[in-house]
Amino acid sequence: MDIRFQFMKYRKIAGLISILLFSISILSLTFRGLSLGLDFSGGTLVEVTYESPVELELIRNTLIENGYEDSQVVNFGTNLDVLIKVADQNGNSSIGESVYTLLTEQGFKGELKRVEFVGPQVGAELRDQGGLGMLVALFMILMYVAFRFQYKFALGAVTALGHDVVIILGLFSIFAWDFDLTVLAALLAVIGYSLNDTIVVSDRIRENFRTQREMHPQNMIDLSLNQTLGRTVVTSFTTLLVLFALFIFGGEMIKGFSLALILGVLVGTYSSIYVVANMLMSLTLTQDDLAIPEPEGAEFDELP
Repeated sequence: MDIRFQFMKYRKIAGLISILLFSISILSLTFRGLSLGLDFSGGTLVEVTYESPVELELIRNTLIENGYEDSQVVNFGTNLDVLIKVADQNGNSSIGESVYTLLTEQGFKGELKRVEFVGPQVGAELRDQGGLGMLVALFMILMYVAFRFQYKFALGAVTALGHDVVIILGLFSIFAWDFDLTVLAALLAVIGYSLNDTIVVSDRIRENFRTQREMHPQNMIDLSLNQTLGRTVVTSFTTLLVLFALFIFGGEMIKGFSLALILGVLVGTYSSIYVVANMLMSLTLTQDDLAIPEPEGAEFDELP
């Protein structure tokens, strides 16, 4: 059969690239950490509605000049609604009213819609629960793939998912992008998206191993990747079109969410081709691993 692209020919180079990116991400997460948003670090959220659009940069500069250096100012919904996030200052829950009063005195008169305070203890609890949810998701995926396919596929799938999540977290750490609940939700979505690609590729590999038993395992995997390549590229491309539209036109509130998903689709597409296949090759997947066992007594049924 015609194998157009010999992916496994470059599997060692791809493996080195993955190890390098993974190592850099781990080092950055260890020594730099994540730039946690107010959802995790704690702080105050203030929503103000104005009668006409205001310059966000002017509000931001006013807050910085008055001691609120870590504040974030974004539009919320429309350009008349402004959302202000101020980092926690020693558990001061009345900081929201102070910020609103300051802006009013500086000429930014608007209607105060809401003030919400997230304490650092609540933020830490959200962070821990989010991390636990991600670990539970990875464990359940491991169990499902092991039951549905074979344990070598399960190890490959979980390795690919861990690879994707760590690299995305590493990029957020390296570039000091804000990590909040929307980004955490995006990571969970990335796990689902990447798993979908992995399942499609794994299913084709299993099918070919059972039907093309005379082929070498490396050629078998190359054949399977070529057969699913069109579907993978089209799906990733159309998904990226939507995500780039969200990133460009969706506003500041979902920029982190869309950015994490864009990175997840790119890294997930790569890992579904090279990380999973590399793991299967390293674990020496053979036709015998996927042979359908004959039911007991089948040899006696064939006797006359």
